[in-house]
Amino acid sequence: MNAIPRIAIEDLSVSFGTGRSRVQAVRGVSLEVPAGASFGLVGESGSGKSTILRAICGLAPVTGGRILIDGEEIKGVRGRAFAARVQMVFQDPYGSLHPRHTLDRILSEPLAIHGLDDRDRRVVSAMEDVGLPASFRFRLPHQLSGGQRQRVAIARALILDPPILLLDEPTSALDVSIQAEVLNLLARLRRERDLTFLFVSHDLAVVDHMCERALVMRGGEAVEELGADALARGRVESAYAADLVRAAEGFRRPSP
Repeated sequence: MNAIPRIAIEDLSVSFGTGRSRVQAVRGVSLEVPAGASFGLVGESGSGKSTILRAICGLAPVTGGRILIDGEEIKGVRGRAFAARVQMVFQDPYGSLHPRHTLDRILSEPLAIHGLDDRDRRVVSAMEDVGLPASFRFRLPHQLSGGQRQRVAIARALILDPPILLLDEPTSALDVSIQAEVLNLLARLRRERDLTFLFVSHDLAVVDHMCERALVMRGGEAVEELGADALARGRVESAYAADLVRAAEGFRRPSP
């Protein structure tokens, strides 16, 4: 008997607006992510991939289909129990952090909301886990580099020890020289914590590097689901996926 997927999306549709202004951002998309796996959503801007993450978090209106976490259908307002299981890391590390809050306050706030004690130790440990020195604890976001801010965002997402991370283009706003550092950090944290990733990117090379499987999306619809071997070797069926492979030409998955 197959294990229940950690994340399951069944025939998901998401629409914004009404009448003539109605926009269907996602149309009948289905996918499954086993526990401990990393699954990619890849496609051009406007393909609906980020909207799927927002729908999971309750930030986009689901107009059809179901979202299940560990076999439990998720509906309505996402509360504390959901936040303890699922966290999201956004594309813009500066926009996702309160500019007037110190790192200590940013990282302590989820602990306070969930009534967790030993906050000093947890904050310092969370910073160490993402490669930030404890001396940064009382700095403000503008006093950090882009890569350091994204490390804070990752630390905040993980401080409640959730099993699932939703990653929305987590490196696309960073300098190329910093992107690999953050991707390697995420890969290490996934191994150490047995995390499940749903990873959004417009870059097939990044998805190839980070994920075992990926769903190619275009115009709100699923185009093709690919496994690791197909990603690495460019064995795709759709013309659109072939275009993405050509755009990522030159990248090769590292040998184990």
